[in-house]
Amino acid sequence: MRPIPHALRAGCRRGLTELRQTYTTALDLWGQLFWPVAMLVVLFFMRGTEFHGDPLATLVLPGMLGLTIVFNGMLGTSGHLCVEREDGTLLRAKATPYGMAGYLTGKVVLVTGWVVIGVLILLVPGAFLVGHLTLGTAGAWLTLAWVVLLGTAATLPFGAVLGSVIPNPRSQGVVMLPLSGLIAISGIFYPLTALPAGLQVVGQVFPVYWLGLGVRSALLPDEAAAVEVSGSWRHLETVGVLGAWAVVGLLAALVVLPRMARGESGSAVAARREKALRRLT
Repeated sequence: MRPIPHALRAGCRRGLTELRQTYTTALDLWGQLFWPVAMLVVLFFMRGTEFHGDPLATLVLPGMLGLTIVFNGMLGTSGHLCVEREDGTLLRAKATPYGMAGYLTGKVVLVTGWVVIGVLILLVPGAFLVGHLTLGTAGAWLTLAWVVLLGTAATLPFGAVLGSVIPNPRSQGVVMLPLSGLIAISGIFYPLTALPAGLQVVGQVFPVYWLGLGVRSALLPDEAAAVEVSGSWRHLETVGVLGAWAVVGLLAALVVLPRMARGESGSAVAARREKALRRLT
């Protein structure tokens, strides 16, 4: 039996098992459903409201889907890795031959499942709530599929890097604050042309903007691109930027994750547990 393919297959099974547990455990299920349900409530109350003649809910839904990808890919990965580093799961994977390869494969499967299911939970009822979406064509679904998968590839590795350097799960705010600022200048809920020219340049550097643009291109009619930068959906640029961030994130993860794994030991896990217990007492 070849060890690496076996480890990858075991990682896929592990990821699917954890994904099933997510949606069959009450607390985990609540964590996965809270964001989509809250956003659907917001969309419900937006019905009938227009922005420059267009239904506001129709313009907001693509941004919500883009944020679902960002939050699950980045915050979901970093938070999960922090928890499992603290409780010793990562140490046990490290102690198994080729265990880290299987462990990381499982995380990729798990987070990708979170993203896809989260998008569908929000999109399917959202489409009935808002209407005016171009989901009646195979091209729209194909565009949405590659944007979701490429967006996951662009955010998941950075979530793994952050999860490796954040000291504990309670430090997630360190990630949330700059991410919130980035979202504010990304134009994910509105065309980037509404921002000053300098912020438009900054926003186009990061993947959040391109995720929003890609999802809008899948869900909105072609004439909606008139208010975007360059007046088009810029699919080639979207693929290029998201692909570049995916490669950079993967290279960074290949450097940071092994270094973090080498630093894991039984004494380090015990020290973190003792520190957490002192915090509770």
